[in-house]
Amino acid sequence: MEVSLDKIAQDCITAISDRIKNLNTLNIIVAGKTGVGKSTLINSMFRDNLAETGIGKPITQHMRKISKKGVPLNIYDTKGFELGKDAQKEVKKEILDTIKAGMSGTDVNKAIHCIWYCINTASNRIEPEEIEWLRDLAKENSVTEVPVIIVLTQAFSKPNAEKMKNLIMDENLDVIQVVPVLAQDFVFDESLPPIKAYGLDALLAVMTEVLPEELQDTLQSVQIASLKAKKKRAQVAVATATATAFGEGFAPIPFADSALLIPTQVAMIASITAIYGLDINKSIITAFVSSALGTGGATIAGKTIAANLLKLVPGAGTVLGGTISGATAGVITTALGEAYIVLMEAIYKGDLKASELGTPEGKKKLKEIFKRKVKETTQEDVQKNIELAHEVESAAIEEKSSAATSDVPVDTTKPVNDETPES
Repeated sequence: MEVSLDKIAQDCITAISDRIKNLNTLNIIVAGKTGVGKSTLINSMFRDNLAETGIGKPITQHMRKISKKGVPLNIYDTKGFELGKDAQKEVKKEILDTIKAGMSGTDVNKAIHCIWYCINTASNRIEPEEIEWLRDLAKENSVTEVPVIIVLTQAFSKPNAEKMKNLIMDENLDVIQVVPVLAQDFVFDESLPPIKAYGLDALLAVMTEVLPEELQDTLQSVQIASLKAKKKRAQVAVATATATAFGEGFAPIPFADSALLIPTQVAMIASITAIYGLDINKSIITAFVSSALGTGGATIAGKTIAANLLKLVPGAGTVLGGTISGATAGVITTALGEAYIVLMEAIYKGDLKASELGTPEGKKKLKEIFKRKVKETTQEDVQKNIELAHEVESAAIEEKSSAATSDVPVDTTKPVNDETPES
């Protein structure tokens, strides 16, 4: 079977474009008093500076929709909460009407998926009217059960933030979690070191817990708070591809037909790229593919691909009958995916420029990454990936079944999976 590396690269670019276009849209309502730092929070959590001044389409008297072409995220930003009882009631009504409008159909792209209610921690108090407003919102939201997360913004003092969090938790409000956040480093005095930003990863972890599986790739694509979370999700994509490749190679694939594995690996690369939210061009993909396959861009037969890859896999040369087993296909796919994750992280952090990949030094670095990942990947890693893929698939099926048949409320007792903030 003949295959062109140029075609593989083009297939990857097409798949990446399709994957990004088909990401479901995440919809979040952000509420709270004026001046609590909602815009800073939004811009620190999500890419592309969505909440720049003046950006946003008014959709009601007290709400604007913030969105940007090519970013699968809508922020519904409420205003004027503190303008008196009538305004507070109107804000609540607009929130509930927006939720109900999104729930009127079955399109996940139109539903509201969670609410952030922001309170300024620096004020050192929470107004009784806010507690009452949240309690009333919860009562009227009891049917749709959109998760509510309280975000304590501008949390310069961790002890004060923890104290406020405990006070709010004592109110037994129907909220998923209370999360203190300092969205950006803050300088009190130039003679003193800045207070480091924290809490965005904790907020992201709560979001990961409450959002359905069909929005997990979207969440990771749009968030910029945690590279660790992106990698964790990307490894799910690798696990899924590994399980597929293992199945494809279970009735062993002849060397000459080994290129049949390529569509699985192309889909994996597309998923990983979407998760990192990077603009990847064909030259980057071409450099990666040619480095992994070691052919310099020529049109080659499937058996040549096998020969280039299998010589790197310990024990693969002893496979009987000139075939690729499921385990070997799994090792190759896992190694390819993990190498691509390394590449994405290097580009994301600015450690590697796209322009460097076409140089001999860049190609050498890519080849070394892939070889290292092949040597590091064991049959145990393949088995773990297969198990992870099955767990994710089972969870998604169970989630879909529960959504269709159950009225059980969202579990608000799940602990926050705090992560160490990215350096």
